Amino acid sequence: MSGETQELFVSPDGSARGLYGELIDAGALGACTVVRASRVEPHPRGGWTADLSPVGGPVLGPFPLRSEALAAEADWLVLHRLARTG
Repeated sequence: MSGETQELFVSPDGSARGLYGELIDAGALGACTVVRASRVEPHPRGGWTADLSPVGGPVLGPFPLRSEALAAEADWLVLHRLARTG
């Protein structure tokens, strides 16, 4: 996350989901739960992978830079987990 914007996806029941970031104080929104959705780790042959298996997703990469793995991780989570309605 760049730190400039932070997206929250609000369901009709008022619950909100988003990628963890420090731009918004999640506690100010009410009771919250933080869960690990993925892991960005070094790849044994070099580079970095984004392992999304904790949420039933793929392993992305390897990417040459950790920042690229983090960006791919965030993009996948927004598209496949956060933007869903219902």
